Amino acid sequence: MELTFALPEESRRAFAARCGEAPVYCVPFDLTEDDRFCRDGYLVVTAGHLAVVKGERVERLEALATLSDVACESLANCGVLRARVTGVMQVLCRFTMGQVPRFSYVAQGIRRLILGDERRVESRERELVCPKCGRVMHGVSVCPRCEGKKQSFRRLMTICRPYAVRFTVIWVMMLTVSAITLYQQQWQKLFIDEHLVPRTGSYGDIVLFLGVTAALIVAQLALNIAKRYLGVRLGAKMSAALRQEMFVKLQALSLSYHDTRKPGDLMNRVMNDTAQIRGFMENIFTNMFTYVITFAGALVIMFAMNWWLTLLSISLVPVIWVLFRLYRRKMRRLFRLTWRRDDQLNSGLQDVLQGIKVVKTLGKEEYEAERFSVLAHRLAAVQEKAERFWAIFNPIINCLFGMGTALVLLFGGMGALSGTGFTVGEMAQYVGYAGMLFAPLAWFTNLPRIILNLLISLSRIDDVLAQTPELPEADHPEQLAVKGQVTFEDVTFGYRSYEPVLSHVSFTVRPGETIGLVGSSGSGKSTTINLLMRLYDPDAGCVRVDGVDLRQLDAAHYHSQIGVVLQESYLFSGTVAENIRFSKPNATLKEVVEAAKTAGAHDFICKFPDGYNTLVGESGHRLSGGERQRIAIARAVLGDPRLLILDEATSSLDTESEFMIQKALERLRQGRTTFAIAHRLSTLR
Repeated sequence: MELTFALPEESRRAFAARCGEAPVYCVPFDLTEDDRFCRDGYLVVTAGHLAVVKGERVERLEALATLSDVACESLANCGVLRARVTGVMQVLCRFTMGQVPRFSYVAQGIRRLILGDERRVESRERELVCPKCGRVMHGVSVCPRCEGKKQSFRRLMTICRPYAVRFTVIWVMMLTVSAITLYQQQWQKLFIDEHLVPRTGSYGDIVLFLGVTAALIVAQLALNIAKRYLGVRLGAKMSAALRQEMFVKLQALSLSYHDTRKPGDLMNRVMNDTAQIRGFMENIFTNMFTYVITFAGALVIMFAMNWWLTLLSISLVPVIWVLFRLYRRKMRRLFRLTWRRDDQLNSGLQDVLQGIKVVKTLGKEEYEAERFSVLAHRLAAVQEKAERFWAIFNPIINCLFGMGTALVLLFGGMGALSGTGFTVGEMAQYVGYAGMLFAPLAWFTNLPRIILNLLISLSRIDDVLAQTPELPEADHPEQLAVKGQVTFEDVTFGYRSYEPVLSHVSFTVRPGETIGLVGSSGSGKSTTINLLMRLYDPDAGCVRVDGVDLRQLDAAHYHSQIGVVLQESYLFSGTVAENIRFSKPNATLKEVVEAAKTAGAHDFICKFPDGYNTLVGESGHRLSGGERQRIAIARAVLGDPRLLILDEATSSLDTESEFMIQKALERLRQGRTTFAIAHRLSTLR
């Protein structure tokens, strides 16, 4: 989120007159003291002062030295920034709930400045409202209205650049098809005026006319088939490459990004939005420019033949353009709403399918069916509204195009019959070109709908691809052979930096030690482990392994030396051997078996009819909780990790299995630094 907005000119002058310091933070607030909306309120924080600016007035100016207990608080219907000013608790400004995260960051920054810490607070959260137009940005980080079109166009150009040669070939084909289409009317006009009307043509002339016409039609058909085939291949390759790029990008993005997105939304972007690119290239692109070239050529020839009749025939085009301009916003809103409803439906479906065991255990099938029905009906209602609008709008546009053709036939036919206008051949030619003029225009009436869907998909795709990883690799990452010393140096971290989970934590673990982390839920045990695994970076301080900051290490190489067993063991669809081998893909079967024996899993695996080739099912649902846990332990120990992390690793095991695992873990801890998480001290004992 932006924490340093530019003050409007009149507010800037008023602030400069009262305080000559440069702003460190400058954020807008949108409520007055009596809870009325306002658009010209700003909270400005400098190194020594805090100011409340309203329009051309500085309503309040306080020295930071007089402030204490600065905090952002959420009330029932708004948020407030409170502070103790010279010993009295006061409200500095009020704002809507959407501004609460922004002011929480600013409150943290003010507290730092009061303590003499000049480090700026950085917000990792994305903007929910466009700062320019004030519109809510649903699922994207760039406003589709203000910046989305330019960014989407740049993304489309980036996608198309590797396929420049194929695009050139398709372009040549489209030009050739358009030229053939335009020449057909000229060839027909010559035959009518020179042979048909004067009745001077012979059978040879008829055969020649039919032969040339057939050749033109066959050539046109062959070119259309070829460009359609190339368009299909191009669309498939582009969508596949884009889908792969998005998948790689999603894996590269940090957990903090995935924490803020729903899986159904991301799946829609990877699958459905990329399919929009493929569909556009297959069905629209290869026809769109053919129609554009044909339309332009027909219009030029029609103006050359009779300019006033051409102007008359296209007189209704401005009316059509005005209608599109009037209803464009409504179309965009309906299509965006359709995508949001589709995302919600997919996310709801995924939640139920993943938790189907819980649903059936608690007998909530009917309840979930009703919830899904609500989401499905909400999507259907939006789709019905969009289609109903288009079903009314499209025939009106086609009717206007039909009126243009009727005007050509009326006035052109009258001139031809009176002998003051076209010849019969020219009239047929002109009407043919008019058809080429209005047929593309009628086809283009569907184009805004398609283009809007394409732009929406491109903006959603770009929102993923344009993300900057929050855990960047060092310029020259170090591949460290981990020995096992772990040091936390004054670490402060929060999943939202203004709400720290760990504050100023420092400790050192020597190689080979076993460390127990015990505490209630939410006390920061898993957060400590997440920082050690570098799934997140600390907001302050650093985490070192063998004296090296984790941010300087090669992430893949470092993770290959960590063995992790989480409380919720996740198994991938596949065989038992494939799941164990996941941590070390090149492991031999002998190594897999040894890891399974170490984890106490070998005996029950051998009892399966297919042994290590047994399919575990989706998320390992064919196995019991204890069996999944032991396979996860085998997966963790296969790579001979130097750091072993156990998050309630024996919580899903029976007494006998837990005893076997504890004995195995005693052997595994030899020479390894081990972190074990538990809710109770007795579990660690």
